[in-house]
Amino acid sequence: MFLESAKKAGWIEVICGSMFSGKTEELIRRLKRATFANQRVEIFKPMLDVRYSLADVVSHDSNKIRSTPVESSSSILLYAVNVDVVGVDEAQFFDPGIVEVCQRLAADGVRVIVAGLDMDYLGKPFGPMPNLMAVSEYVTKVHAICVRCGNLAHHSHRLTKSDKLVVLGEKESYEPICRHCFNALTEQKL
Repeated sequence: MFLESAKKAGWIEVICGSMFSGKTEELIRRLKRATFANQRVEIFKPMLDVRYSLADVVSHDSNKIRSTPVESSSSILLYAVNVDVVGVDEAQFFDPGIVEVCQRLAADGVRVIVAGLDMDYLGKPFGPMPNLMAVSEYVTKVHAICVRCGNLAHHSHRLTKSDKLVVLGEKESYEPICRHCFNALTEQKL
């Protein structure tokens, strides 16, 4: 009975927001703190995210941390053995199985920290992020600053003409904008 109550508790933390809001920066900060505390940490990112590095998770401010790129969410369970903390960046690009993977890790006593876009360029919930937020214990929504009016931004406005859901890009392809500016741009397109 005592051993059961002494089992390490796991949980899920989600960091979400628009592009340029500091999601990856906050993920790196939390993971580095865990490393400083001598916790065993593993970080994963989707293999398709090669914007700054093939292997590292890198913020827009060029802070980085070693990671393991994976093809699918189920691969995380193969690599996340004997760890205290698991970090996942760009979670919106993972398959829906990422939700079950995170829940399984948390049930096994792992602290899981997930970062990703909560909305796509159309302003709609993005991939598995809504479900991850629903099952997490902690949700941190971070905001950028609207490049058009200076309000808090939570939309990632695409500057290119592609209709594809996933278009990897940076400042040349996206800008953070607020609800008001997003709505004004959407009305112009109608």
